[in-house]
Amino acid sequence: MLCAACCPACVRAQSAADSLSHAPLWHVGAGVAAGVVPGTNRFLTGDNSSGKSVDADFAASVRAGFRFSPYSRLGQLYPGVYQGLGLEARTFSAGGLLGSPVSLYVYQGVPLVHFGPRLWLGAEWQFGAAFGWKHFRAGIDEENGAVSTAVTAHMGVGLRLNYELSASWRLTGGIDLRHFSNGNTSYPNAGVNTTGLSLGLTYLISQPQPQAPAPDEALVAEADAGRWMLDIVAYGAWRKRGVTEREDAIMVPGRFGVAGVQVAPMRKFNRWLAAGASLDMQYDQSAGIEDYWVEGTWGNDVKFYRPPFGKQLSVGLSAHAELTLPVFAINAGLGYDFVCPEGDRPFYQSLTLKAFVTRNVFLNVGYRLRHFKDPQNLMLGIGVRL
Repeated sequence: MLCAACCPACVRAQSAADSLSHAPLWHVGAGVAAGVVPGTNRFLTGDNSSGKSVDADFAASVRAGFRFSPYSRLGQLYPGVYQGLGLEARTFSAGGLLGSPVSLYVYQGVPLVHFGPRLWLGAEWQFGAAFGWKHFRAGIDEENGAVSTAVTAHMGVGLRLNYELSASWRLTGGIDLRHFSNGNTSYPNAGVNTTGLSLGLTYLISQPQPQAPAPDEALVAEADAGRWMLDIVAYGAWRKRGVTEREDAIMVPGRFGVAGVQVAPMRKFNRWLAAGASLDMQYDQSAGIEDYWVEGTWGNDVKFYRPPFGKQLSVGLSAHAELTLPVFAINAGLGYDFVCPEGDRPFYQSLTLKAFVTRNVFLNVGYRLRHFKDPQNLMLGIGVRL
């Protein structure tokens, strides 16, 4: 969501010279998608007011975007890479149990294999926010264990087979995976996943020159030269916490703050890929709270003493790999907390999108997870690359 709002600013900041001296190549498009909804929780499999499973979805979308001119620096370093903003409306089976959310998202695509002058295979990611869910509300819609907020994150990834119908029109077919979740900012938060097929039609507003220039060898060599860099990220979020008391699982009332810092030296191997390690420090206001239950309180009135600061602090090391693209970078990490609050599992994972507002400053939007699937907390912040 933050990335969607800041995309135009990111583009101007990171590549102003490219945009001013060589106009980007713009496109607009529309598409439809249909798929299945895996039954990842009881609400989706039929434990709801209608007694029906939520097992299918349908979506329609419009989008607008661009790719950098082949005469520009980024156009030569990342040929064919495109990005933009999309708007999508989605509906689900079983009579609107989940509502009809509308998503606003940033997308970016990368060509992978060209099978000829007209046919090519690419990959695409999406990240944004979905608005308008029919969600869990205490005393009203308490069956909905999948979604508990009107707004969730929208994350997607897919493969796209593209066919150039003409110089101005492109037909695209793909297979997509999407995940909708609030990042543990509210509960319940089982989330909704979809997988299916998509079909789209794109109109290319701007046309490149008939013969694109060969990449500048000196420019490519400079971009692919290995070097060290240091990313420092500060982030914050809020979250819910469940605990077990007297062998019963209960949800602690209220929300808790989370704040963290990452210091990550990384080696950039070429223009596409970087990897390295990170020292991760995080304070979680809800960590270790289970051991500080106030005796005699229970249910909606349950209370806890505040644990000491040191018992709510985690310190860990993580390994990271990063895909670097124009404007954006996608970072995945695996880590282990050698200082870990009581009750938390030390092994954690992270998935982050960095949106560069200048060459050295970026917005950070991501998840920290356990078991590769359970959101621990969001990571919303800002970073600097040295």
